[in-house]
Amino acid sequence: MTHSSVFLTVIIATLSVVSAGFDLGQSTRCVPIPNQLTVCQNVGYSEMRLPNFLGHSSLEGEVVPRSEDWRPLLQTGCHPQVQAFLCSLIAPVCLDTFILPCRSLCVAVRDSCAPALACQGHAWPRALACERFPAEEDMCLLPLPKFSLVAKDLPKPACQNCPSVEDSPAMKTVLDTLCLHDFAVTAKLHRRRLPSGGEPEFRVEGRVEFIRQGPLLPYDTQHLLQQWLLINLRCAQVLVRPGRSQLYVIAGTVQPDASLAITRLFPWHKKDANIAVATRKWKHHRC
Repeated sequence: MTHSSVFLTVIIATLSVVSAGFDLGQSTRCVPIPNQLTVCQNVGYSEMRLPNFLGHSSLEGEVVPRSEDWRPLLQTGCHPQVQAFLCSLIAPVCLDTFILPCRSLCVAVRDSCAPALACQGHAWPRALACERFPAEEDMCLLPLPKFSLVAKDLPKPACQNCPSVEDSPAMKTVLDTLCLHDFAVTAKLHRRRLPSGGEPEFRVEGRVEFIRQGPLLPYDTQHLLQQWLLINLRCAQVLVRPGRSQLYVIAGTVQPDASLAITRLFPWHKKDANIAVATRKWKHHRC
């Protein structure tokens, strides 16, 4: 069973307490958020209630190890408040009253993050059905409007069919690709070897260089490509061999809804003179 499959199984099992109705009248205690609970560091508070809203009462035996099953979703950056949403259940803030996420926050996170789960072949867990969370007139954790406004306009990665990859392309092929796409960059993709049974880790190494910038933002592009790899793991597994780094020319488009689609990749090997010549000619090329 892959880590993502375990992730979904554990979520459905442990969140049954939410679907059954958490007993807000039960006895609780406040404890410091431990350093080992890495997914809920830097959330704006330092103490949490136990048991949490998932019914976990043991930090070392339940909270910390089971929290790691949320990491794949957090790493995709699928919504600016996904950490706040999840940690309000995993490590609820220690106040005089219980604070659950509002239904509107659940809807916002679900609408952004369900596609990331769907890309792994999983549906949004029924135990996290948003109607089970309180409405805004109750005391609950609200979505922050500024996040939805900012995120609406910025390019964002999306689940997609894997892009085509062509080795040793002709110079004309590269130039035509640059003309037909909104953006093109060079980036080195790396796949880290993990112990047997572990999920591979992918990252963008070094700087991302623009050939055609288009609507991408220089300060955000490396993070954007990193998120694309995390969401489209099955594509990443095909693109990069274990323990290797590969330099690519990556071309794609940004859709009207701001979703980014990578549609063409050229592995750039030292012997590929056509790519080198095409990228130089591009500065003066007229499509």
